[in-house]
Amino acid sequence: MTFKELNLKDDILSAIELLGYEQPTPVQEKVIPFMLEQSTDLVALAQTGTGKTAAFGLPVLNMVDTSRKQIQALVLAPTRELCIQIANDLTNYSKHMQQLRIVAVYGGEDIRRQLKQLDQTPQIIVATPGRLIDLVERGKIDLGTIRFLVLDEADEMLNMGFKEDIETILERTPDTRRTTLFSATMPKEIANIAKRYMKNYEEITVGVRNSGAENVEHIYYVSHARQRYLVLKRIVDLNPDIYGIVFCRTRMETKEVADHLMQDGYNADALHGDLSQAQRDSVMQKFRQKNIQLLVATDVAARGLDVNDLTHVINYNLPDDIEIYTHRSGRTGRVNKKGVSVSIIHSKEKFKVKDLERMIKRTLNNNKFRTDLKFVKSSFSL
Repeated sequence: MTFKELNLKDDILSAIELLGYEQPTPVQEKVIPFMLEQSTDLVALAQTGTGKTAAFGLPVLNMVDTSRKQIQALVLAPTRELCIQIANDLTNYSKHMQQLRIVAVYGGEDIRRQLKQLDQTPQIIVATPGRLIDLVERGKIDLGTIRFLVLDEADEMLNMGFKEDIETILERTPDTRRTTLFSATMPKEIANIAKRYMKNYEEITVGVRNSGAENVEHIYYVSHARQRYLVLKRIVDLNPDIYGIVFCRTRMETKEVADHLMQDGYNADALHGDLSQAQRDSVMQKFRQKNIQLLVATDVAARGLDVNDLTHVINYNLPDDIEIYTHRSGRTGRVNKKGVSVSIIHSKEKFKVKDLERMIKRTLNNNKFRTDLKFVKSSFSL
């Protein structure tokens, strides 16, 4: 199947052709015809990096009436970075659509600039929940004209504590709206929102529910707590072309691991909550441009960071919530490329491996180093 067979408008097809789009991904092939041909709500379960933005963005653009100067479509995203990325993608897809305006509103930026952008009413708004509610309460955004509502990475929004904000927004949009919810997993909270706020919704699953990407190899190393950093260094040494994210449990651990990697000569940097927005943007830009090989981050700090070419995801610690493992590992092995999810676990955590294997329906390989790590000296241990 090609995009030309999906009944999209010519001005959209010409724009995505310039972007090199030829054949839709599996999620696009299922979601785009559904949204164009059906009138019911939709829950789409798909991993990050499968082409979700085009899956909902292209049909929404196709159905928006550019002659009407009112907000017709709202896309909610969990983070500033994802919000900006979605808005940029939609702008690229609609390059040849005359009179269409898209505005992104999100926290972490001076609200006065966004207020000015809203002086001329857009047809599409991409927003983070908190900033959207702020602008609604200021009377700057009217949700009463919304025809299409998209909740992107809905499970991430719930993990970040946006449940009440999402419910507030859903209650303020018209009952006649069409709602499309995208999520990598289907926890009870997502099912409850779908049941309460969506009408006769269909469910489309791309891949297996709660499963990791098929292109990802899952391996783990068992380590004593004091040797965890040594194991990390050995993993990196064995993979000189590594380009990945190292997930740590706390901000402090993130700083310490990144600092010691840099001191030991590795091309690394940290992403955590103590950084200013300007510092965060700088680190993320360097990582996207591959000027940094290893990004050490907490789960919260890494949300919204969407990079397709990661070779490795390294779990310096296993997450407390097993579903977060799926989010982490799903960041590699995208766009038909191979990826590796590596976990460094304490001997007392070995029981968690079986839980992970049951959830992702994959086997985690227990790798061992030939050299006994206790003979390797280091100035740092965690």
